Amino acid sequence: MENSFTTAQPVDQPRRILALDFGSRNIGLAVSDELGITAQGLPTLRRSNKRNDFDHLRRVIKQYHIAELVMGLPLRMSGSEGIQSEKVQVFAEELRRKFKLPVHLFDERLTSVEANRLLRETDMGIRRRAGVVDQLAAVLILQSFLEFRKNRNP
Repeated sequence: MENSFTTAQPVDQPRRILALDFGSRNIGLAVSDELGITAQGLPTLRRSNKRNDFDHLRRVIKQYHIAELVMGLPLRMSGSEGIQSEKVQVFAEELRRKFKLPVHLFDERLTSVEANRLLRETDMGIRRRAGVVDQLAAVLILQSFLEFRKNRNP
């Protein structure tokens, strides 16, 4: 007989937000704390194929009790969209269909630039920086989104 209380989630289980910094080779990931105040990085998803990517995301969503997703929307400095923006929007729609969760697109201009700047200020080697830049970009996207939401609903 299955022990259902060990697998069932409590109704009052805190729900978190998962941020994705979408790229062709990697997807940076970050998750909010249970109160929706801070963001912490998760290991970067090294992309292989859509099936594996979605399987990995499904596990993360389940493990962290994710209620909604936020994806960085790469806009040009002018605010217009480019090819990468279109790819992000297509992936966001796939996430909505697959996971039945809200997916917010949030302006990510300069997050990768800021992530690289912050990492250059550390003693971290260039190889190590390359491994965490996507994760840090996801953290910056999520932290900006959380602050935007807090300021909109004080």
